[in-house]
Amino acid sequence: MNDLTLSPIAIIHTPYKEKFSVPRQPNLVEDGVGIVELLPPYNSPEAVRGLEQFSHLWLIFQFDQIQQGKWQPTVRPPRLGGNQRIGVFASRATHRPNPLGLSKVELRQVECINGNVFLHLGAVDLVDGTPIFDIKPYIAYADSEPNAQSSFAQEKPPVKLTVEFTEQAQSAVKKREEKRPHLSRFIRQVLEQDPRPAYQQGKLSDRVYGMSLYEFNVKWRIKVGTVNCVEVIEIEKDK
Repeated sequence: MNDLTLSPIAIIHTPYKEKFSVPRQPNLVEDGVGIVELLPPYNSPEAVRGLEQFSHLWLIFQFDQIQQGKWQPTVRPPRLGGNQRIGVFASRATHRPNPLGLSKVELRQVECINGNVFLHLGAVDLVDGTPIFDIKPYIAYADSEPNAQSSFAQEKPPVKLTVEFTEQAQSAVKKREEKRPHLSRFIRQVLEQDPRPAYQQGKLSDRVYGMSLYEFNVKWRIKVGTVNCVEVIEIEKDK
């Protein structure tokens, strides 16, 4: 068998500037939308002719922020609390023999303008700038399996944290929502999923976390005396 060399056909633009803030599935944060930008020579209207007739797409992408060569045959999925090991091929872990991911996304608009091709998507689960290797239409009759069994991820994960904003953070959000509509809802839904590693969840902590969303650095912490309430304390422009 010969090695296969892949070249990106596109990159994706998203509000997630680092992997820490990315939701674990694309449909968990409704305002975390993305735009796929096709790269030359694939940025041709001919290459996407008819794509607008599909409501959803499959994206095949690279986990480009993961150190390669560090995969293991078993992993600890966060959904299982990070305590139980299962086979890497029974998971969607990022550390894999080949750093490839697959994501189903909503297609909202195909835009061809000034020699560029953009695919406007719904909610996504990819870091900003992620390389895209292929785009395939979602075929409902073949791809949908209503009675499928999904082991430890049969149901959508419950909200893990409640989220509050300090007066200072709420004021900062309001000033920025003219440019970034629903910013407070977006931040809330990202944090409700608890992006921390599994071993840090459910514990008292005074640590202040920073998270890059859009052009902002969002600072937050677990509220004093609680283990399941987040307090957003500051929202500032990234340097």
